[in-house]
Amino acid sequence: MPERVVVTGLGVISSIGTGWEEFWDSLLQGRSGISPVTSFDTANHFTHNGGEVKNFRPEAFIQGEALPLLSRASQLGLAASKLAVKDSGLSAGDFYRLKAGTCLGITSGSIQVIEPIDDKLLRHEDLDDDLICQLPVHSTTSAIAKEFSLNGPDLIFSTACAAGNYAIGYGYDLIRLKRADIILAGGSDAFSRISFTGFNQFSAVAPEKCQPYDKNRKGMIPAEGAGILVLESLESALGRNAPIYAEVLGYGLSCDAYHMTTASIEGLAQCMKKAIREAGISHKEVDYISAHGTGTLANDRNECAAIREVFGPDYQKVPVSSIKSMLGHAMGAASALEAITCSLAVKNDVVPPTINFETPDPECDIDCVPNRARKYRVDIALNNSYAFGGNNASVVFKKVIQ
Repeated sequence: MPERVVVTGLGVISSIGTGWEEFWDSLLQGRSGISPVTSFDTANHFTHNGGEVKNFRPEAFIQGEALPLLSRASQLGLAASKLAVKDSGLSAGDFYRLKAGTCLGITSGSIQVIEPIDDKLLRHEDLDDDLICQLPVHSTTSAIAKEFSLNGPDLIFSTACAAGNYAIGYGYDLIRLKRADIILAGGSDAFSRISFTGFNQFSAVAPEKCQPYDKNRKGMIPAEGAGILVLESLESALGRNAPIYAEVLGYGLSCDAYHMTTASIEGLAQCMKKAIREAGISHKEVDYISAHGTGTLANDRNECAAIREVFGPDYQKVPVSSIKSMLGHAMGAASALEAITCSLAVKNDVVPPTINFETPDPECDIDCVPNRARKYRVDIALNNSYAFGGNNASVVFKKVIQ
């Protein structure tokens, strides 16, 4: 029989808090992590705000000679992994006797490292050895594997903004099929001048704030962060009396390749339907949807249309919120942070709000939990993530009553 897979540890580095406790409190209070960008000069850009992690101190998590060899994305990912492992109650001895590995989603990878490398090449300067060591995209998972002496899978998923959910889904499969005992799954991405400039050139970035589902929404806000979930079998978790946040019931993918940047309504609906079917539930059992909700005109409109198609006449009865309104779009880490949100929602029976909501949009007539968190019974949560090129992923989480 396949194993049941549960979440036993959560690690968060985000613009609204470090550690899941601070992150969750900020979500429920509706705090915004959007502020003026400080990591580079934005004078020549159209917009100037981002979801940077302002107070991250990597030396608090990473000691010795390893620190300068890690890119910021790797630092964020390793720090979140250490928080998740500590939260799960796992020890070095547990990793030694179990087959454990990593599944990590990344959009930009070490793109932040490419910027100083290009600057040096343009000035005909010698490259620093440290920069070269930071460049490989697998350096994040390698750092995590080395830190915990992992002997299992070491996998990177580069399916853009859905990568975190892809990683969680694959980690779920590895444990369900008994190919691994423990998987550290999630995503990590650093704030990047290249990404910020690119989205500005698309005219996709809001000038001040992210307003998902608002009639006057003006775009997304680029951000950074890392979210890691410890996945293991229910039997293993119960055997070591581990904290259990939620059970992963299943996931769905739809790679529709409809358009490079615009999501297909059919592809989004197909993704949700697959996740619900694989989870063995009905759409009527879903109590909460953590939406992709970027705040762009097309994404929000199409996601709402897909929700209407999947949930039918009762679609307005399901609370749907976008935490990107608070922390920005953390790229490869976005859906991982939203998966953590789903895990905490089913654990605590509270759904976070969509902040900055002012004017209803008839094309986005869902219940977006405007501006205030809501106490609400959540037995099953659906986490949606959509990406460029039609790489879509939805994951289903369920309450575990111990």
